[in-house]
Amino acid sequence: LFKDEVDYNICIDLSVFFKLTCSDGRLAFDSPPTMTRQDTATPTGSLSAQGPSNTGYNNNPAPVPVITQTNSRDKWSKKMDFLLSVIGFAVDLGNVWRFPYICYQNGGGAFLIPYIVMAIFGGVPLFYMELALGQFHRTGAISIWKHICPIFKGIGYAICVIALYVSFYYNTIIAWALFYFYSSFASVLPWTNCDNAWNTENCTNYFLKDNVTWNNYSRSPAEEFYTRNVLEIHKSDGLRNVGGVRWQLMLCLFLIFTIVYFSLWKGVKTSGKVVWVTATLPYVVLFILLIRGATLPGAWKGVVFYLKPKWEKLFETSVWVDAAAQIFFSLGPGFGVLLALSSYNPFTNNCYRDAIVTSLVNCLTSFMSGFVIFTVLGYMAEKRNVNVEDVARDKGPSLLFITYPEAIANMTGSTFFAIIFFVMMITLGLDSTFGGLEAIITAVMDEYPGYLANRRELFVLGLVVVCFLGSLSTLTNGGAYVVKLLEEFGVGSSIIAVGFLEAIAVSWFYGITRFSNDIKSMLGYSPGLFWKVCWVAISPAFLAYIIVSSLLKPPPLQLFDYKYPDWSITVGYVIGASSFMWIPIYMVYKLVWTPGSLKQRTIMPEIHTDSLNMSPVP
Repeated sequence: LFKDEVDYNICIDLSVFFKLTCSDGRLAFDSPPTMTRQDTATPTGSLSAQGPSNTGYNNNPAPVPVITQTNSRDKWSKKMDFLLSVIGFAVDLGNVWRFPYICYQNGGGAFLIPYIVMAIFGGVPLFYMELALGQFHRTGAISIWKHICPIFKGIGYAICVIALYVSFYYNTIIAWALFYFYSSFASVLPWTNCDNAWNTENCTNYFLKDNVTWNNYSRSPAEEFYTRNVLEIHKSDGLRNVGGVRWQLMLCLFLIFTIVYFSLWKGVKTSGKVVWVTATLPYVVLFILLIRGATLPGAWKGVVFYLKPKWEKLFETSVWVDAAAQIFFSLGPGFGVLLALSSYNPFTNNCYRDAIVTSLVNCLTSFMSGFVIFTVLGYMAEKRNVNVEDVARDKGPSLLFITYPEAIANMTGSTFFAIIFFVMMITLGLDSTFGGLEAIITAVMDEYPGYLANRRELFVLGLVVVCFLGSLSTLTNGGAYVVKLLEEFGVGSSIIAVGFLEAIAVSWFYGITRFSNDIKSMLGYSPGLFWKVCWVAISPAFLAYIIVSSLLKPPPLQLFDYKYPDWSITVGYVIGASSFMWIPIYMVYKLVWTPGSLKQRTIMPEIHTDSLNMSPVP
C-alpha cells in the first residue's frame, strides 16, 4: 500500500523497468520477476529484491523491500497561502499598464473576444498543466525533467537564467515606485508644478490654468519629474554611455531586496504569510481608485474610449497575436513559478479548481484595471481639452510614472491617493518577485539537495546579492534604456519558446495518457477531452503562433526620443540566446556523454535512490 504520494511517485518510476501496476493505492506485480545473480549483486540501497538468487516471489519469498522516504519538504501552512501566492505572481504591474493599453489599441471591447478565446484554449490549459506537474512530482523546474523526459532538462536551466534576467530589471521598476512613494509625503507633490530645480523651459503646467498653449515641445511637470529627477536620463547619451549609478535608486533597490530576502529566506512558511498583505492590498487600493476615478469629470469619456468596440480589428492578425501574448505573460506559465509553488501542495490538492479560480481572478483584475486607468485618462483629456487618444499614447512604465501620477497630483487629496497608488505598485511588484526568485530557489535546491538542503538562508542571500549586483546597470542615468532592452529580449520570445517545448515534452514525450493518469491519481478523475486536446495540439499551436508572428514582424525598439541602434538589437538577441541555448547544449550532453541506450538517455525517466531508506519486511 502507498503511504503517501512519494511511494506513488516511486512506483510510477519503477513501472518503467518492471511490470508493475500502480493504482487504487497499491503496488502490484503484473507477473513475478525472476531475479538473476547479477540482480542480487547490486549495491546496498538498490531497488532490487534481497535474498538468494532465483528465489523470485512464488515459493518461500525473501523479504520484499518496503520503500519509504522521509519527506522533509516544506508545505503551505494554509490553502489560502498558496492561492494568494499564485494570484500575487500572476497579477503584476503588467495587468495595470499593459492590458488597458493593448485593449484600447486593438479594438476596445472587441479585443475581449480574442483575449477570452486565447485564455480558454491557450493560457488556462498551460496554467493547469504546470500546477498539476509541480504538485504531482513535487520538485522544481530543473529536477522535474528527470521524471518527465531527461533530454529536456535544459529547459529548467533556461528558466532559471530567464528568471535572473527578470530580477535584474523588474525590481528596478519597483525601486522607482519606492522613490515616488517617498516623494509623495509632501503637502504639495513635487510633480505638480514647474518651479523645481530639474524643470526646463519646456515644462508646461496646464492644470488650473486657462489659455495654455500645448505644442510638440511641451513637457508636463510629471514627465520632467520622472525623466530628469528620478531617472536623470538627460545625463546619458544612450546605451553607449549610460552614466553613473543613481545612489538614491540604489538605496531604494537595497530596501526592496532586503524585504525580498526576509520574505523568502525561510521558504513558504514566511512567504505564505507575507502575501496576505502584498496580494490583497492591491485590490483594496484598486477599488478605492476605481471609485475616485468614476467621480472625476470626464471619466465617462475614458470608459467609452476603453470599451467602444472596433469590430474591424478582429480581422487583423496582430490583434490575435497581442491577445495571445498578453494572456501568456499575464498568467505566467513557462516561468517555473507555478511548478515551484504547487510543489509544496498536498498530493490530493484540487489543482484543477485552483487553476480555474486563479485564472479568472487574474483576467478580471486586468479588466478592472482598465477602468481604473481610463477613468483617469478621460479626466485628463477633459482638463487638457483634447481627445482621450492624445493622452493615452503612453504605455509601459510611462503610464504608471507619468500619466497616472499627473492626474493624481491634480485631484483633491492628491497626497493620499499618490501614497496608496505607489503602495499598490510596490506590493504588485513584490509578489511577482517572490514568485520569480522562488522558482530559482526551488529548482536549484531540489537539484542539489546534498549541498543546499540545510543552507537555504545562505543560498537565498547569495541569490539576492547576485540579483542586486546584476541590477546595477539599470540604476544608472541611462538605466531605463537597459530595462527596456532586458524586458524585450531577456524574456520575450525566449520564455515563449521554453513554454512551447515544455508543452511538447509533456504531451508528446511523457505522454498525454500518462499525464492524465497522474492527474487522476491526485484528483480521483481524469481530465476531460477538452484539456487533452488543448495540451496535445491547441496550446502548442498557440505558442508557436506567437513565436512565428513575433519573429516575422519584430517591433522597432524606442524609448522616449531614443531609437535603439542596430548593434544594441544584436546584443539583445545574444541575451535572448544566452538563456535558450542551455536546451540544445544539455541535449547534446545527454546524447554524447550519458551512458545507456538511446531510449534511456532521451525519454526514460531517471530513478535516483540517494534518499531512499530500504527496510526489508517479511
